[in-house]
Amino acid sequence: MKNLTRRPLPVALAVCALAVVVAAGCGSSNKSSSSTTSSTSGGGGGKIQACALLPDTKSSTRYTLFDAPYLKEAFANANVPAQVLNALNDSQKQKSQAQQCLAKGAKVIDYDRLVVGSKAAYYVSFDNVGVGKLQGKGLVDALKANGAYTQKPVISELNGGITDNNAKLFKQGYDSVLDPLYANGTFVKAKAGDQFTDWDPVKGRQIFDQMLARNHNDIKGSIAANDGLAGAVIASLKAHGLKPIPLTGQDATPTGVQFILAGDQSGTVYKSVRKEADAASAAAIAIIKGNPVAGVNGTVSGTKSILLTPVWITKKNYKLLFDDGFLKKSEVCTGKYAQYCS
Repeated sequence: MKNLTRRPLPVALAVCALAVVVAAGCGSSNKSSSSTTSSTSGGGGGKIQACALLPDTKSSTRYTLFDAPYLKEAFANANVPAQVLNALNDSQKQKSQAQQCLAKGAKVIDYDRLVVGSKAAYYVSFDNVGVGKLQGKGLVDALKANGAYTQKPVISELNGGITDNNAKLFKQGYDSVLDPLYANGTFVKAKAGDQFTDWDPVKGRQIFDQMLARNHNDIKGSIAANDGLAGAVIASLKAHGLKPIPLTGQDATPTGVQFILAGDQSGTVYKSVRKEADAASAAAIAIIKGNPVAGVNGTVSGTKSILLTPVWITKKNYKLLFDDGFLKKSEVCTGKYAQYCS
């Protein structure tokens, strides 16, 4: 789960009596040399009532490690025959996959991020503005903890993908925390210090290198929209012989948690993919079986929504990830990082 938030196009889950589609948007229409990955679960007779469409296997390992097995498990437990497909970063392939199910008259549930302009029946995700607020508050807390808060620190922001609606919501959240501090002079935004990265750590590293150059190596804190981008900042700082700075992340990856334990990263946002997949599959199953959809707790852009609560992870509470089964201790507390685990 190394770069979990790189999800440039929207995710949709479409359901009807015959088909359920869970679609995570692909990043481009470029063909992949690999074939579509598929698997089935639940039911018999070869009939498929649920189709899960995932975007690729490279931009985010969450789709193969978490979403796919969790969705399959949920549908199997409900005795709903299901198929999991991966478009391997080919948007045309994914469109074709979705159309095969949507042509049967499916209704849509947007899953993970809202499909802008869609006519979704439901939206299942985390409170993504809330994710950004956690990042902004986490950065502020870290700057207070290291004494830089009162020193007019120069702050940079490495945003996600400019075409990703979630990235915009994350930014809306952390900007709501940081913009007033820029406005009153408490913080100073770095020159060229607010850029989108396409969720690409390589691009993020290049951008942060340039930010350091433009700001005379005097950046005292940074928003990194996910752990992959945080790793890019850390690598850049080390390459320039600079000390760690207050730095955010997202996705609670093993590497991100290691950086937190080592003092290179301040925190990360944990979003339980199991809870999200369970909520989405439960909504889909309810529609398939003609039952009311439970858990609706808000409305986003006019769409009835099930919004889950993210958690800010630091050194103080990282073991929650082990307790929840999200990460294994052996994935984090290994090699030189074992010394940081009690």
